[in-house]
Amino acid sequence: MEGGIHPSDTSAFRDCFSLAWRNPYVLRLAFSAGIGGLLFGYDTGVISGALLYIKDDFKVVDKKTVLQESIVSMALAGAIVGAAIGGWLNDRYGRKFALLVADFLFFIGAVLMAAAPNPSMLIVGRCFVGFGVGMASMTAPLYISEASPAKIRGALVSTNGFLITGGQFLSYLINLAFTKAPGTWRWMLGVAGIPPLLQFFLMFFLPESPRWLYRKGREEEAKAILRKIYPVEDVQAEIEALKESVEKEIEETGSSGNIKMIELLQTKTVRRGLIAGVGLMVFQQFVGINTVMYYSPTIIQFAGIASNQTALLLSLVTAGLNALGSVVSIYFIDRIGRKKLVVISLIGVIFSWGLLSGVFHETTTHSPAVSLVETSHFGNSTCPAFDSAGSLARWDCMRCLEGSHCGFCASSANKLLPGACLIENDDVGDTCKSEGRLWYTHGCPSKHGWLALVGLALYIIFFAPGMGTVPWIVNSEIYPLRYRGVCGGIAATACWICNLIVSQSFLSLTEAIGTSMTFLGFGVITVVALLFVLIYVPETKGLPIEDVEKMLEERTYQLKFWVKRPVMEKPETVKKNVDV
Repeated sequence: MEGGIHPSDTSAFRDCFSLAWRNPYVLRLAFSAGIGGLLFGYDTGVISGALLYIKDDFKVVDKKTVLQESIVSMALAGAIVGAAIGGWLNDRYGRKFALLVADFLFFIGAVLMAAAPNPSMLIVGRCFVGFGVGMASMTAPLYISEASPAKIRGALVSTNGFLITGGQFLSYLINLAFTKAPGTWRWMLGVAGIPPLLQFFLMFFLPESPRWLYRKGREEEAKAILRKIYPVEDVQAEIEALKESVEKEIEETGSSGNIKMIELLQTKTVRRGLIAGVGLMVFQQFVGINTVMYYSPTIIQFAGIASNQTALLLSLVTAGLNALGSVVSIYFIDRIGRKKLVVISLIGVIFSWGLLSGVFHETTTHSPAVSLVETSHFGNSTCPAFDSAGSLARWDCMRCLEGSHCGFCASSANKLLPGACLIENDDVGDTCKSEGRLWYTHGCPSKHGWLALVGLALYIIFFAPGMGTVPWIVNSEIYPLRYRGVCGGIAATACWICNLIVSQSFLSLTEAIGTSMTFLGFGVITVVALLFVLIYVPETKGLPIEDVEKMLEERTYQLKFWVKRPVMEKPETVKKNVDV
């Protein structure tokens, strides 16, 4: 029940699935709200594949890296606004209303993208999609958390993470399905309008969050919903705990009205919660996940895979591993706890970035040479920059591709042998491929390209179960009820701002300092993230939402954390510590 500590170790995963038989109503709430995560995931994945074909249709996009980054990142700019407004909507009008608005905005954005006659309209559609994704990203886990029994709350909120990664996997399948269809990317982006219609229909017939209803004085409605969620013997204890929490908030603040931002900084529990919650969201993005998810086909091409379709197919493996990692999270989140899962996750991510950095350093420093004989074979198609450099210049594939708008046509005998540096256009590329050669415009042939795929796979395997889901779970349960919508909005806004920074700068960074150094930088940031988690992030496993506030009031910040808390330990028995 909500009023005590739950022994949520080995049985939580089993209980979560047995709930489907005993009380399917809770799962219905969780999966209906979790479609918001599906929207988030689909948009993340679909643009990475669609961008390959948008560049083919709009040559101005292919020539301008900044425009490519803008098409990807304008959805993130919209998500920043959506998350900020979503926090206010959640507290003012409720979680259900915020999700319905998000669905409407996402649908409008999908229609605009599918019909876009030019890059400008495409960017406008991406902004609308971003508004919807931003609102849904912070509202869906909040709704699920407030409608879940404490013992399985982590597992149920993890279903939102699973639907995010499931949406990414689905987007890659859709991308592959439409690679041969007329309009390719228009279908890819247009299909994104289906999930919001489904969620709008399902949520329209579901209730509001019981905790929000109780907070707004609609006690009888809240009690009726709680009776559907909890066993009969636990309902009264849950109601009493909720009543005590609301009364305490009103007593401390003197009002149940609007929240002033200064309250967030002056209230110790909220301040500590924000440090942990916002910090997790910031580091979730700065350890580089969305460079992998938004640009995975491009990264695969950087590693020496020339074909668009092959890059998409290999990206599907990455997305599948991401979805599998979310299932692993559902199993472990209430078994070993949030903090331990994140620590293991970050250690693996550090190793993965090290491997990727080493692989791309080897790839870029040992790319095939450019042969004057091979280049002359194609007559007047020689790259102007190579032609002006003179026949004695030492050129390789990387130099051919860097900043000269040229492509590398590999040797017909072996892609690792010297090849030709030619003008980058469709006709020249077709001529190269007609001779059975490979045509490279983004990355160079390498015998180590498969190691890059291994590095990406390891990154996802480690990231998904921990840093992929835990930040959203922690932010759905760490704040006092009165501040939950606002603080969740702040955390989600911080997440999307950092997402925007990373996605908008990734391609520019690879051009400026190289792919290897860019990945090494992400590795260094991940080390900092690990130290932050060890010091500032508390363990909330098994704590009822109303008791998380007591834990924050009394907790200490320390490096030591791998200590199993006794099952029935009460938060009141923890030694009171100084205000940090």
